Amino acid sequence: MDGDVRSSGRKRRVWCAVLVVMVLFPALGTSVGALPLALCAAVAVAAAMLGRPTGRVSLVRASGFTAVLSLVLDFGYVGDPKPVGFWLPFEGVALWVLLYRVVRREPVPRVLWGGGLVGAATVCLLLRITLHVPEQGWRESVFAVLLGFFPAACVAGVGLYLRSLDGRRARAVAQALREQRLEVARDLHDFVAHEVTGMVLEAQAAQLDGGAPTEARELFERIEGAGLRALDSMDQTVSALRQVDGAGRAVGKGWAEAPSTRVYGLADLGELVGRFSAMSRAGAQLSQEEGLGGTLSREAEDAAYRVVLESLTNVRRHAPHATRVVVEVRRTAEGSVEVTVADDGGGVPGGTRSGGGTGLAGLAERVDALGGSFRAGPRDEGWRVGCVLPAAKAR
Repeated sequence: MDGDVRSSGRKRRVWCAVLVVMVLFPALGTSVGALPLALCAAVAVAAAMLGRPTGRVSLVRASGFTAVLSLVLDFGYVGDPKPVGFWLPFEGVALWVLLYRVVRREPVPRVLWGGGLVGAATVCLLLRITLHVPEQGWRESVFAVLLGFFPAACVAGVGLYLRSLDGRRARAVAQALREQRLEVARDLHDFVAHEVTGMVLEAQAAQLDGGAPTEARELFERIEGAGLRALDSMDQTVSALRQVDGAGRAVGKGWAEAPSTRVYGLADLGELVGRFSAMSRAGAQLSQEEGLGGTLSREAEDAAYRVVLESLTNVRRHAPHATRVVVEVRRTAEGSVEVTVADDGGGVPGGTRSGGGTGLAGLAERVDALGGSFRAGPRDEGWRVGCVLPAAKAR
């Protein structure tokens, strides 16, 4: 790729040198007064053909210098007016190219002065004829300016239109990257944190065995500490991925917009609850009403699964003394589906680690984006998380 770019740059410079020589060569057979016309046209051609800035000479600087040189020659040329028409087309086309490139590529402040100078030079180019021919007057000069304004406006319009397309494309790419970042943050928090928490709990449970050797208990303590540090780092990573706008807000209109590579549903809750029971001291029970298949959309089923997943993860992390967890999935009187997870862990989640992720906030955004409602809070004996998701619309 780099070789192709260098080769293309060399070819461009060669063609630029050839065209500059072709523009300058006719000046050798004319009067000395025609030399400024040839030089100005050659400078404009070189500035238009060079694809990239050279050293400190940026595109806008080269364009501004060329425009100023052209304007000075328009009003200050004192040579023979006859050769003007020969080099004028070369310079005019080069100024159009410069105007297009400045308007499309340069930042707005540079477009204002750089594009303004090149546009003025393009509009005033025909004054080089009307101001220096004795038979021409002010009417012809006004007509020449109006005549030069039309192509300059067309070139600037094309540049602005393509600039808007470039901006739209850049925003689309940025939006796609934000959605990917949200998906990574969501899956990292929902699934990886869930399994790491299970590993930490296994290490904690192993330390409760009084018969374990001292070396083994120390090893489990190190495993537990490493797991807790990993969860803290994961929380920070999730927060950084979601709060990329610098204002503490999740980027995007909602978590439901980021497509997931694996969509879970109500049918997967049995396996999830069973896995939790096998890895935790708290017994988990699933009470799911029959005949709920097809009631929710795929996105809503995935949201229900993640509500249960996040709730069980929080039980592991924040309610280590919980002995019973009940997961209920039932149909409401309005036809929606209600999912609740309740434990007897006691009060507000505290647990063994400080800080916390953004799981509940993310779930609230996700459920709200699907038109449902979400709630989480303490109950008499523990903590309760629930959501109500609307049924899928019949097609």
